[in-house]
Amino acid sequence: MAKYLAALDQGTTSSRAVLFTEDGQVVSSYNREFPQHYPKPGWVEHDPKDILDSQIVSLREAVRLADINPADIAAIGITNQRETTFLWDRKTGECCGNAIVWQCRRTAGIVDDLVRAGHGDMIRRKTGLVPDAYFSGTKLKWMLDYYNLREKAEKGDLCFGTADSFLCWNLLEDRPHVTDATNAGRTMLFNLREQDWDEDLLELLDIPRACLPRVVDTAGMIGMLDPAILGCRIPVTAMAGDQHASLFGQACLKTGDVKNTYGTGCFMLMNTGEIPVESQNGLLTTMAWRIGGKPTYALEGSVFMGGATIQWLRDELKIISTAAESEALALSVNGTGGVYLVPAFTGLGAPWWDMYSRGTLIGMTRGTGRPHIVRAALEAIAYQSADLMEAMVKDAGHRPGRLQVDGGASANAFLMQFQADICGIPVVRPKVLETTALGAALLAGLGAGVFATPGETTRAWKQDLEFTPRMDEATRLLEMNGWHRAVERSLGFAKA
Repeated sequence: MAKYLAALDQGTTSSRAVLFTEDGQVVSSYNREFPQHYPKPGWVEHDPKDILDSQIVSLREAVRLADINPADIAAIGITNQRETTFLWDRKTGECCGNAIVWQCRRTAGIVDDLVRAGHGDMIRRKTGLVPDAYFSGTKLKWMLDYYNLREKAEKGDLCFGTADSFLCWNLLEDRPHVTDATNAGRTMLFNLREQDWDEDLLELLDIPRACLPRVVDTAGMIGMLDPAILGCRIPVTAMAGDQHASLFGQACLKTGDVKNTYGTGCFMLMNTGEIPVESQNGLLTTMAWRIGGKPTYALEGSVFMGGATIQWLRDELKIISTAAESEALALSVNGTGGVYLVPAFTGLGAPWWDMYSRGTLIGMTRGTGRPHIVRAALEAIAYQSADLMEAMVKDAGHRPGRLQVDGGASANAFLMQFQADICGIPVVRPKVLETTALGAALLAGLGAGVFATPGETTRAWKQDLEFTPRMDEATRLLEMNGWHRAVERSLGFAKA
């Protein structure tokens, strides 16, 4: 009798595999980081071989650490960094170049041309997305142009996909070329209401339909894991973009439920049910998931630099040696001393949507030291998330009773308390912080028939801590005003 559910969690800076029991208990986990490539200012790339190798190693190691028979795994779910764009040869499997990461800004000029030509409203109406270099469509156009591959794509000899597609093609028998509705919805090529690739958008970006993957449900049979990987065939029964998997793993199944994931970026999603709500405040309309052919929608706000801001302190500035060190340093001072860090290293996402904003450190005095900068970096993560919350409140017409949080940086108690303070609502953290992986595993269980309904999966969610607001309203408004003044100084900086 199969006993376990597995998640392949392919992220921006690492690949992870996690094994769970059917009631959501972590059995084992293994994580493998891989290099980031920055060939030009504003450009971010991944080597596809690093993605594939790190994911296979992670899965094998997670099974080894659990000391289980792989045949006891009932199903595997795949969750992934979303808009990152892969293009490979259908016959040989060779990639046409490095993957272009969601953070990459190289296609900002293409987006500017689309907006200047008056296509912005159409893109927003059809896809729910704000035209931005963040999304896959312009990245794919750039690759087809740069490598002169459009004729080959028209013949069906190329495969485009996000990381979920790339992993399925490489890890499953018969090499299926598929993506799920949540990932398709992040390409700027997918019509949310029609649930299909949009002919007008394909024509606009000159992208041949022949290179696009087949769109499947978020939960359901996709194929069997190649037995060369673990020694046996295992059903792969779910695919979901990381933020959608997290929403499901947080048991946010009711309209109005909100979660925020603190990963490389921060991503806040509100379940809006069967209705795709059009934001008037800079948020995105996106898929929550598609199960049994039935779409569920969400509002989303995206912060490009969340945990990546702490990585920047560690790897580029080298003012901390570990991410965990940031909490103690932040608590060693009473405040930032008026310092604000706007981590717009790859532009700003919602609600600003400025591709040309750049990182700004402002308000320093002679007394500013390392703890102030580290604290300002942590506070910046919370400020950006608070901006998302305020936009969500305006769109939804009500303030949620709580914010559910997850992801690596949610382990930082200082950050979570400041988030509760600056949002003015309780912040609730679950026992399993890796709810992205949990959501993928639960969706796989649903797709494999381990669970009869989505509601049966909610018993896997268990609360750990609740952080209640302690900041008075006057102070909160003062702090947010200072943050917005700093943001204003970062806007448009890289634009000639």
